[in-house]
Amino acid sequence: MKIASDPWPVGEWRQHLAAAVRDLDELLELLELDAEILGPGATAQACRRFPLRVPRGFVARMHPGDSNDPLLRQVLPASAEDEEVAGFTTNPVGELGLVRGDGLLSKYHGRALLVATGACSVHCRYCFRRHFPYEDESPDDRGFADALAAIAGDATVDEVILSGGDPLILSDHRLTALADNIARIPQIRRLRIHTRMPVVLPQRVDEALAGWIAAYPLPVVVVIHANHPNEIDDTVIRGLGALEAAGATLLNQAVLLRGVNDSAEVLEALSKRLFDCGVLPYYLHLLDRVSGAAHFEVGEDRALEIMDHLRARLPGYLVPRLVREIEGAPSKTAVD
Repeated sequence: MKIASDPWPVGEWRQHLAAAVRDLDELLELLELDAEILGPGATAQACRRFPLRVPRGFVARMHPGDSNDPLLRQVLPASAEDEEVAGFTTNPVGELGLVRGDGLLSKYHGRALLVATGACSVHCRYCFRRHFPYEDESPDDRGFADALAAIAGDATVDEVILSGGDPLILSDHRLTALADNIARIPQIRRLRIHTRMPVVLPQRVDEALAGWIAAYPLPVVVVIHANHPNEIDDTVIRGLGALEAAGATLLNQAVLLRGVNDSAEVLEALSKRLFDCGVLPYYLHLLDRVSGAAHFEVGEDRALEIMDHLRARLPGYLVPRLVREIEGAPSKTAVD
């Protein structure tokens, strides 16, 4: 893989983050689309409930004039979000019963999940935490200390997962301080970071971040989130190459989304493109049934049919595991 020799200036990603598109009319204008594509209904209300946010670099990968662009569909507010659908709730995987007020979620044996921040660089309309009360549960500096003390006191935990929001939206200072404190816990063997930023805002993977990962005393696993091969352009390849060169293990989690990637052809192309970037397909999630996202759901029978086609087209190491998250289960549940 070709690794860029001219990394982005340190901190440039903040300017890209600040310039993200937040206005629906502006997004439509950039993509040469008429507001009529939104149809009747409460699209404005959907924006108020879950604001629009999408980096301009991600918008640049969309096709102007195409209202069904698979990247656009992931971020475009829809009137369907305000429809009440049976089985879709604000707490789809039962996390609200696990929060402690310091950001620590005890979901999986041997792993501690820390909600490091409630902020994201992009607002995906299918987000399973779109109703999560971050303002009540995201920790402050004292909360991190309490969470870290709880992790240190549990000898069964040997891996910490940083989640969010998106943990890479933290400043280098805060991220380093948090991760260094994790590394000081004797039984911790690995740090895992779940992030969409290397895909939607690849400038975040600058020289400072890559250098921190390369010097970190524990193995670092970076789980990215790409749903469609069109998300991976040259800037993303460059950032992923920097992460790989820094020694991070790279995995991808995708969500199976109607109208985005619900075909074997698209998922085959995604797996191949990921592997070319040094990323292994990890999980393909059935949609978490969160209120406002029912229009993205792909039925289990259709999902299994797609997986059969994928297994016929790809070597086993490029076939992601089809999983769903079930409240109270000790891990993701395989669907087969």
